[in-house]
Amino acid sequence: MSAGNYIYDVRDLQFILKEWLDMDKLLGFEAYRDYYSIDDLDSILDVNYKISRDVIAPANVECDEIGVKFIDGKVITPEAVKKAYATVMEAGLGPQNADREAEGRMPLIMNAAIGEMQINASPAVTTYWGLTMGAGGVIQSFAAPELKERFLPKIFSGEWGGTMCITEAGAGSDVGNASTKAFPTDTPGLYKIKGGKMFITAGDNDIAKNFVHLCLARIEGARKGTAGLSLFIVPKIWVNEDGSLGESNDVTTVGIEHKLGLKGSATCTLAFGENDKCYGWLIGNPPGEDGKGEGMAQMFQMMNEERLATGLLGLGVSSAAYQQSLAYAKERVQSAKLLDMKGPAVRIIEHEDVRRMLMLQKSCIEATRAMIMKTYYYIDLSHDSPDPEEKEYANLMFHMTNPLCKAYTTDIAWNLIANAIQVYGGYGFIEEYPVAQYARDVKIFSIWEGTNYIQALDLCARKFTMKKGKVLMTFFGELGKFMAANKEAAGFEEAMKVFADAFAAYQGILGTFNNYMTSGKIQMLGLYATRILHASAMINCAMLILDQAILASKKLAEIGPDHYDASYYIGKIASAKFYVMNVLPEIFFIKNVFEMGDTTAADIPEEALR
Repeated sequence: MSAGNYIYDVRDLQFILKEWLDMDKLLGFEAYRDYYSIDDLDSILDVNYKISRDVIAPANVECDEIGVKFIDGKVITPEAVKKAYATVMEAGLGPQNADREAEGRMPLIMNAAIGEMQINASPAVTTYWGLTMGAGGVIQSFAAPELKERFLPKIFSGEWGGTMCITEAGAGSDVGNASTKAFPTDTPGLYKIKGGKMFITAGDNDIAKNFVHLCLARIEGARKGTAGLSLFIVPKIWVNEDGSLGESNDVTTVGIEHKLGLKGSATCTLAFGENDKCYGWLIGNPPGEDGKGEGMAQMFQMMNEERLATGLLGLGVSSAAYQQSLAYAKERVQSAKLLDMKGPAVRIIEHEDVRRMLMLQKSCIEATRAMIMKTYYYIDLSHDSPDPEEKEYANLMFHMTNPLCKAYTTDIAWNLIANAIQVYGGYGFIEEYPVAQYARDVKIFSIWEGTNYIQALDLCARKFTMKKGKVLMTFFGELGKFMAANKEAAGFEEAMKVFADAFAAYQGILGTFNNYMTSGKIQMLGLYATRILHASAMINCAMLILDQAILASKKLAEIGPDHYDASYYIGKIASAKFYVMNVLPEIFFIKNVFEMGDTTAADIPEEALR
């Protein structure tokens, strides 16, 4: 089974969209009610499934075996990638869905479901329109009307690519050190751009006809740090007022990175203004007398979206590895069962430890899928609900769960795929089998869009105190309501007891954190932020997958154990119980370690790290 052998079970997405979340309410909002109904979801998923299976998945093999080439200053992609891109654009399943002002646009949660299936087929291929969606959204939200008219039609159609140009050699996570400069011209809003950016995903290729770079730069006289940065629309080829292409805009691709994985996705180093002929349009206003620019605030819209999308990437690749290892375990025959050592050799799926590894993958994937899809649902509610209170509530929940989706999902992905490799045994270490590629491809996602430590700092230092603690209190309220409503759920008594104890432990973790911070032990933030984020994600995932399982138990009671769909509901119940009984208890360990307050990692002399 190669990485081009597409295996995807759409049933869990159907459960999320048609049974668990209230999509009737969402599709009843003004933005969607004349265009979509629950009955449309299956047909949309079916079309996307076939494109993912027949076009995107085969391209994934070329992505890894051929990869992207840099020849004579040009980025050359495999032919199968070009075909996949064209097919997705023709089907309207790419950046078209980022146009939030278009009639008949899809809810973001539907786009997320589409995205996970595509990522499962090839994460590398999806990068060629993923950043384009975010770039189009920023321009739509913040740019002047004439710039929207000039750039958005061909961005949203996929004819042009869009990028996010933040990172520089001396300014990675520390964005404020960016040295790219912007100099005003005689034309209002038009600036000359000079500098360089690196690690630019899909920054150049031979698929799109032009590239619209959203470039952070500092206007002459602006203050230092992130506060002084502004955001510019910098096309690779100049775009005339009528939308036609002009001459080169002095944006040069210097090279592409040679990477551990995602070899089919071009990661570019770009030079702006080497010949002093690069120009960009300012988005929003120039810095005021205080020297503050608007660039980071504008870019954060895209970064927040891309952080959630990066969690989706981690989920999609983990899910692909699980499905492949599951299929292998059902076929591979080796050794007798532990309870019948003199009996015949059996398929390895019958061995207890293989079952444990499969259940770890299944439960974590379903739990993080629930968290990510619920977060996309919150975004839709925050944008489209006619109820101001519901919009605010959904926005608060999004702010809390977004860093959890990005960091926790991509942190555990590495371990989940390691378990998939272990299921294969020695064959998992051989490149002819797909899980080796998945391991290489997935590792970047814990680094993209702000390393996961940055997400943990964002959670602990910003989200916990955001809106005077309202974000955190809303999250606590959601956990408390769930526990009160389900503490005596039939068949889940033991799991709910563990959940209640874990919720108490989580409250203890945050209490300890508050004590450390108020007593001036700021170093504890750096040492324990990642573990606090994991605890936050685990308690959230446990709540959501238990909520799904309680619903699945009711559905199973209705249809009976002999129904063709009974196995799905049985599996959902098992996933929830396994996650709560085997994964969630890590929260008790985190609580104990945090209370001990060990500072060895910070205290050890540097010369002793040898």
